[in-house]
Amino acid sequence: MGSTTSGQAPSNPTPARLAIALGDPAGIGAEVTLKALARAEWRSQQPLLVGCRRWLETSYQLLKPSSSEPLRDPAELEILDLPLVESCQPGRSTPACGAASFNWLTAAVELVQSGRCRALVTAPIAKASWHAAGHPYPGQTERLAELSGSPEASMLFTALAPAGHWRLNTLLATTHIPLAAVPQHLNGALVQRKLDKLLAFCQRSNPAPHLVVAGLNPHAGEAGRLGQEESTWLEATLEAWRRQHPEVQLEGPLPPDTCWLSAAAAWPGPRPGPDGYLALYHDQGLIPVKLLAFDAAVNTTLGLPFMRTSPDHGTGFAIAGQGLARADSMAAALITARDLG
Repeated sequence: MGSTTSGQAPSNPTPARLAIALGDPAGIGAEVTLKALARAEWRSQQPLLVGCRRWLETSYQLLKPSSSEPLRDPAELEILDLPLVESCQPGRSTPACGAASFNWLTAAVELVQSGRCRALVTAPIAKASWHAAGHPYPGQTERLAELSGSPEASMLFTALAPAGHWRLNTLLATTHIPLAAVPQHLNGALVQRKLDKLLAFCQRSNPAPHLVVAGLNPHAGEAGRLGQEESTWLEATLEAWRRQHPEVQLEGPLPPDTCWLSAAAAWPGPRPGPDGYLALYHDQGLIPVKLLAFDAAVNTTLGLPFMRTSPDHGTGFAIAGQGLARADSMAAALITARDLG
């Protein structure tokens, strides 16, 4: 299939299709996308890719001799062609790469907002390259919230356990901010809003879910001896939310170092774990998720008027262009967007 006219969407759009923004052109976005789309379940699917056709075709030819998995030929795919203004080398992101990935994301959102596509999948970007290109966003989540007019977007990481019996869901109360700023950003109203979002997501599969909230401090504050946040406002916040939602089994605040033990026990075993976890800051939630489900986890943005997913890994500059990138998380992101979008 030939490329679309540069910068123009196809004239015969299919609302059920996915839009895929291809991420930083110096990273592994093209590789994991072409590998994921080469898998059997996607051979008959026609997502709409947003990126530079010439760069994608060049990447395909570069990767083909050394790829660890089959690659989908870009000639079989439809691409909203937004050409690179200068070449980007694998592993060497530049401001031009940042500008390209920013523009590709923006165009992909427009496809979903216009109804041409029904959900969005995004390949990884490099925040430093965005900043160098004059786009000082903390990440794609914040840009998506701006484009959609959403007052508060939330990052939820979801992964289907290997036996397919249970889904690990972890929502972050705060996202891309310095660790020192976390206590100032947290408050009772924020935590309750995040619990509302986590509840709504988990109720897709269980009307009376089991939710778990991590404490902020070691040992969840240990009655104020290791931190005051739990005793001064978090415990009362959770109790008030618990009274408003009697159908929910809510645990917490639990000591962060043991909070995800139930998830670790459930991941390989036959019995499911809790339906959802609320982490109070980025790495608190991402460390257990990546330890358990690095290749299966999907970043899902809640609070947008459309479904957006992304693989749970970065740009992979160290292995870009070598054919070594694993596409499991991108494949999971595509499936999640298709099934939940």
